[in-house]
Amino acid sequence: MQAAVVHEPGDSSKLVLEEVPVPEVKPGWSLIKVRGFGINRAEIITRNGGSPSVKFPKILGIEAVGEIAETTDSARLPKGQKVVTVQGGMGRQYDGSYAEYVLTRNEAIYPVTTQLSWEELAAVPETFLTAYGSLLNLKLAANDKLLIRGGTSGVGVAAAKLAKAMQPSVTVLATTRNLQKADQLKAVGVDIVVEDRNGQLATNEKVDKVLEMTGAATLMDSLSYLNPDGILCLTGALSNVWTIPDFDPFGVPSGRYMTTFSSGTDVTPQSVTDVFKLIDEHHIDVKPVKVFSLSQIADAQDALDSHDSFGKVVVMPGK
Repeated sequence: MQAAVVHEPGDSSKLVLEEVPVPEVKPGWSLIKVRGFGINRAEIITRNGGSPSVKFPKILGIEAVGEIAETTDSARLPKGQKVVTVQGGMGRQYDGSYAEYVLTRNEAIYPVTTQLSWEELAAVPETFLTAYGSLLNLKLAANDKLLIRGGTSGVGVAAAKLAKAMQPSVTVLATTRNLQKADQLKAVGVDIVVEDRNGQLATNEKVDKVLEMTGAATLMDSLSYLNPDGILCLTGALSNVWTIPDFDPFGVPSGRYMTTFSSGTDVTPQSVTDVFKLIDEHHIDVKPVKVFSLSQIADAQDALDSHDSFGKVVVMPGK
């Protein structure tokens, strides 16, 4: 099979398309024929050498959609079953989805029934499942004001769309460092676009909920925008800053609350079912903004990493 292999950390030129053996099935794992996968900033960080636990050479990729090619769970995952898979150590602990086939743990594979095209389906797993889980942790309620910090990211865009489907009366604020993206944000359901000026927001608006996608670099600032009883969910680290130096827990404003969401541990079969039900019932547009072939994998990562990136980028190995 063809796969994009990283032999050493570096820029996107380190993604080398090679012919490699199809993985052999082992107990508790099943083989997926990959029809598509999304590109994620975490994969770019890993490619750059920012994931110390990852040993090279490695096939990256933390999510995929496709069909079961070989199974060790014929009842739940019969051959030919349409599936999505996310995390489970894929692309980090073992080879991931930047390939024509991926072998992964059965518990990280979710059967789905959907009329979405492969391109649309490829844009869903990591972004929409992460956004949905984060909104649940935020206890999003009617008439809430929701601030999405990192609004032009794939998860940020998905969160805006899902929030409007889950609670139509919610007011969505979303941040961007580039106001030229304001029209794109409004087109996906954002009510108020807020400029992020070097980590400071150009607004005095207070909100009930914050979805923090930028990470530790802006977390304390984001907390300052919460109303009493407000909740912040730390979900992303787009800034690639993972800790707060000399963190003072008493710096958290009184009566405000903080939680986290991780697709690596918090996705459940029920949440997968619920997300696809929401997409179907509310006709949510999940189309990716850019689509590449496997041979264009470097271009796909560069597209996500560019200054003008917006929303989800996917790769279709059969394209």
